[in-house]
Amino acid sequence: MSVHKLEIAGQSREPDTPETLGFRPLYRQVKAIFVRRLMDGVWAPGAILPSEGQLAAEIGVSQGTVRKALDELAAENLVVRRQGRGTFVAEHDERRILFQFFKLAPDQGAPRFPDSVVLSVTTALANEAERAALDLAEEAAVIRIRRQRAFDGAPLIVETLSLPQQLFPGLENGPIPNNLYSLYAGHYGITIANARERLKAVALSPEDAAALGVTAGEPALQIDRIALSLDGTPVEHRLSLCLTQEVHYLSDLR
Repeated sequence: MSVHKLEIAGQSREPDTPETLGFRPLYRQVKAIFVRRLMDGVWAPGAILPSEGQLAAEIGVSQGTVRKALDELAAENLVVRRQGRGTFVAEHDERRILFQFFKLAPDQGAPRFPDSVVLSVTTALANEAERAALDLAEEAAVIRIRRQRAFDGAPLIVETLSLPQQLFPGLENGPIPNNLYSLYAGHYGITIANARERLKAVALSPEDAAALGVTAGEPALQIDRIALSLDGTPVEHRLSLCLTQEVHYLSDLR
């Protein structure tokens, strides 16, 4: 692993990149170095990080600066601190996804992760909406995954996911797991850092209603999500149609 040391302010410096000193707060520059290591796979999901003292000595900053950078990564759910054991790269396990990305919870009982059934997997040129959502060129291809999700066998969600084919080569040919974000990180080195969602009430089309086992025109909650990688690149567009008679959308605002 190459060693990157930050120079003190006032001395000559390289252009402001994630690996050099610029005009951002020092801990933010250290955080950028750590994010780059996550993106490059230097620190793999589940791996334990070097100690704060080791990182501080390697980069050439104080241990407090390293701690502040790691605190921000922990607040963003990119690393996990475990008392007495150290700091680990976060994994896209079901518990994390349930906490961070899956916001539908049963009206009765504890939140849980739904089961999934893949209805179809196809590839095609991106349409206008996909190009806009994923910032794709006109000739770009996408992988489209359509699946039904259920609680205890009762259909809850029908959704269509669009992925840039160039980022996920071959994904359409293999099994599609329930936990897609784990597949993205483990097989393609793409970690979902955050997502933007838009919510809207809609009436189900005949096709979507059939996938959910209800009548056309039934009301549903539409969740339009764009998932972003560590560097802010949009890597997934997901349109989910959800029946909400027995579930609700739960967002913990802080």
